Amino acid sequence: MAQSTGKEPSRIQKRNRLLILDAALEVFSAHGFRGATLDMISAQAGLSKPNLLYYFDSKEDIHVTLLSQLMETWLDPLVELHPDGDPIEEILSYVQRKLDMARDLPRESRLFAGEILQGAPRMLPHLQADLKPLFDAKCAVIQDWIDAGRLAPLDPAHLIFSIWATTQHYADFGAQVAVLLTPEDPHARASAHLRSLFLHQLAPTLGKN
Repeated sequence: MAQSTGKEPSRIQKRNRLLILDAALEVFSAHGFRGATLDMISAQAGLSKPNLLYYFDSKEDIHVTLLSQLMETWLDPLVELHPDGDPIEEILSYVQRKLDMARDLPRESRLFAGEILQGAPRMLPHLQADLKPLFDAKCAVIQDWIDAGRLAPLDPAHLIFSIWATTQHYADFGAQVAVLLTPEDPHARASAHLRSLFLHQLAPTLGKN
């Protein structure tokens, strides 16, 4: 990072750094890493390009900072899936948390999706070190519920993939959703639909038919 004096940043420095990161989030989520430029980010932030480079060394430095900050937020809904809870309600609550995140953090969702679509060149170490162990642990929790007859016999990994696909769609394909459902806010209907969809798939009696 360009700013490395070792001193506590001033209020203005903290404000400018937040301005740059918010502007970069807007630009990256709209144009992707390759399509974004430092000129676009500085214009969005209302700061000069030299001023931007005082805080960050490069476009990649800004992008990595955003992704690193996002990772913990991105993992939190899965972290909250608790093995001691009711299996169906735990999973339905996870679905709702992911859907809420798509509504509340659409730019972050698109930033993450764009990085993955490029092969995760800057995010791969985080995926390996942070997401993979958590994903494996939660798949094991779901499998334990299935083995105990408390859930239908679904594939835990692909269940989680399905949740990601059906919830993040509302952020990553938000422009399409807006056209197809204008002028409606899709969140309430999406919430009811996904709860019904997954409830019927998760009910253990279905797995015995």
